[in-house]
Amino acid sequence: MATVPAIQNIASPLVPALSNNKEIYEWRIYTLTGEGDSFDAFLENVLIPAYNRFNIKVGAFSLYKKEEKEKRHVLFIYPDITTFHKVKREIWSNTTFRQSAQSFFDASAPAPVYSDFDTYLSEAFDKIPTHRIPDKSRTLFEIRIYRSPNEEANQRKVRMFNVDEINIFDKVGVNSVCYGEILSGPRMPALMYLTWYKDEVA
Repeated sequence: MATVPAIQNIASPLVPALSNNKEIYEWRIYTLTGEGDSFDAFLENVLIPAYNRFNIKVGAFSLYKKEEKEKRHVLFIYPDITTFHKVKREIWSNTTFRQSAQSFFDASAPAPVYSDFDTYLSEAFDKIPTHRIPDKSRTLFEIRIYRSPNEEANQRKVRMFNVDEINIFDKVGVNSVCYGEILSGPRMPALMYLTWYKDEVA
């Protein structure tokens, strides 16, 4: 099992979805070339509002503990796979987004603010088809990516979560936001889940 370090929310708190379908989660991990001020401004003022106009909820997070290279984690929550494809097609033809984003793209082309980003696309578990709202008192989030040795083992792990493990997490006080089977990502097969905490001690 691989664990991404604890992260803290920097923009757009997550809110409940309106669909009864299983949500689709797109998790991007950006590796920055600097401290990230210009990228944070782009997220807060341009990218997140653009997705919000499509009724897509977005959460942006910075690392709680510094690593060698600064990173940003961004979670996009789609109500279903059809909406995911629709937004991907339409956002780049959206005039408001293109106009507001162009200065960032022009400035970052010769001097990139991030070297690359990894994307994990996942589908919500049957047990929790839509995300849960984090408590307002939360200060830390933790994303965990659980990798399996093969596809069959990953399916068994997903079933274990649906049948038993999510209930156990709830009973022992693990504060879950969402769970997803990763459909596409840098390393497969795998699943992911996001939890929140009031402080580092918790």
